[in-house]
Amino acid sequence: METQKQKVLVAALSVLSNTTLVILKLIVGVIIGSVSVLSEAIHSGVDLLAAVIALLAVKKSGKPADQDHSFGHGKYENLSGAIEALLIFVAAAWIIFEAIHKLIKPQPIETVGWGVGVMLFSSLVNIVVSRLLFKVGKKTDSIALQADAWHLLTDVYTSAGVMFGLLVLWFGERFIPQLDWHWIDPVAALGVALLIIKAAYQLTIQSIRDLLDVSLPPGEEIWVKNKIKEMYPQVRGFHNFRSRKSGATRFVEFHLMLDATMSVKDSHAVNDKIVKEIKCRFKDSKVMVHIEPCDNNSCESKCLTSCFVKHPPG
Repeated sequence: METQKQKVLVAALSVLSNTTLVILKLIVGVIIGSVSVLSEAIHSGVDLLAAVIALLAVKKSGKPADQDHSFGHGKYENLSGAIEALLIFVAAAWIIFEAIHKLIKPQPIETVGWGVGVMLFSSLVNIVVSRLLFKVGKKTDSIALQADAWHLLTDVYTSAGVMFGLLVLWFGERFIPQLDWHWIDPVAALGVALLIIKAAYQLTIQSIRDLLDVSLPPGEEIWVKNKIKEMYPQVRGFHNFRSRKSGATRFVEFHLMLDATMSVKDSHAVNDKIVKEIKCRFKDSKVMVHIEPCDNNSCESKCLTSCFVKHPPG
């Protein structure tokens, strides 16, 4: 319950910070006529929408399993990540359109200092909030919070890029006024778009793989299989190994081959020990083990690759 409370609080903080930044960037962008600042306002607007979606997903995914969702509500977090990625692509397309329009019809930018100031403030705020989101997201294995953190971290880089472009524009007009420097602002906006497209692509891959029930990362599967091997010679082998992830919850299933003469009590003890080890390593996990007898003489092809009798561990 405490973990869920942390997730909701940090998600709500992200909503609050993004709301503030959207308002500030819109005001300054309109006042000084900067397309890169306005593009950052749109970017923060997408971040705000993403933060709201993340907050709703975190609240929903925290609900326990029920009759209609027997495996829990963890997929809401993966769905949130996929929607956030789509929103980033939409924002990038709008920024590119506006930047090209400004390149074709350049407009002067006034009071550059205000633009630099709001970009600096935005970067500092997002650094703090994204670190909190990453910390809680990794601690709770929440893809919704980590996706939101990536949104804000991307905003840090893009804000810094826009700030640099405005500074170059200001110095250029001040010390080399005979040159045209107004192309820098839309070019900086195009840089913003390219950066957030890259972030959207990475986020799409990360969120969709769990929606499609892709197996756990190789390192995690290897860890589980090594734990099973450590139970040799009590464990003779295993097969039908399957895994997937839903939100922060990992699902692991496999058939465990034990001595055919082992008692039900002893078999149950071996099962409990393996399940306990896995759940100790992966806090929020569901482990399903099917016990099968092994008499060393009736090996089936499906378990030959992980047969400890023919291929002892170590």
